[in-house]
Amino acid sequence: MAQGGVADPDRGIELLWRDGGSRTGLSLERIVGAAVEVADADGLAGLSMRKVAERLGFTSMSLYRHVPGRDQLVELMRDAVLAELGSPPAGGGWRPRLEACARESWELCKRHPWLAGTSGSRSLPGPNAVAHYERLLGILAGTGLAPAEVVAAVDLVDRFVNAEAVALAEVARAERSSGMTHEEWWGARGSLFDRLDRFPVITALWEAGGYDEPLDSFEFGLARVLDGIELLIRSRDEKRDETCRVCGEPVEQPSAGRPRAYCSRACQQRAYRQRKSG
Repeated sequence: MAQGGVADPDRGIELLWRDGGSRTGLSLERIVGAAVEVADADGLAGLSMRKVAERLGFTSMSLYRHVPGRDQLVELMRDAVLAELGSPPAGGGWRPRLEACARESWELCKRHPWLAGTSGSRSLPGPNAVAHYERLLGILAGTGLAPAEVVAAVDLVDRFVNAEAVALAEVARAERSSGMTHEEWWGARGSLFDRLDRFPVITALWEAGGYDEPLDSFEFGLARVLDGIELLIRSRDEKRDETCRVCGEPVEQPSAGRPRAYCSRACQQRAYRQRKSG
């Protein structure tokens, strides 16, 4: 541990990017696997080194020989379950491929609800996390987006999925603690609903059936996020078609016939020489 009881991030990186260890006896892989099982059953709040040790039939002190503490264990658990994510489907446009990756991440979060609670501004990424991030970037890198826009778009999709997963995990925690389902708990809040008739917009939407069958928040939100990215890509493609591919100057397009890619004969010849030399 570093000074002040703060976990050493460099030690965490060494653990995350370790070479494969022994599969027999008490290994880091077995510890991480058991920890995932505990978190799947009891949530991240129910995860402790003691519970993991009991599941494995060892003492807590035995675990500390392999992993310094709970924080590093959670980082290892996160990277371990991210190995369940595969490559995006081959072929097709960027949108169905990015959508497929987002849906796969969503299914992963539903299998491991605690995963949503492991993200943070200083969460250390392991090899599986970086590989997944690389695949997402690769989907948008071939579009007309600028490099910074590619990064921002991927981060936007990732944050949306994580936000939905956080909400899902919160519902699960509340149901465990109260013993009531989400629908049962809100269905018993008549004293609140009786007070809402003073709000005309809410009342009008209620009477029009706006709350009868709520839209699936993940489906609705993912489609809107992808719509926004698609609109941005389309605008970048249109802008790219209007400027010279060599010098970036505006290209005057003919009223009919094949569109021009270069502003002048000189730029066209320069592009031809660059292709030949490449």
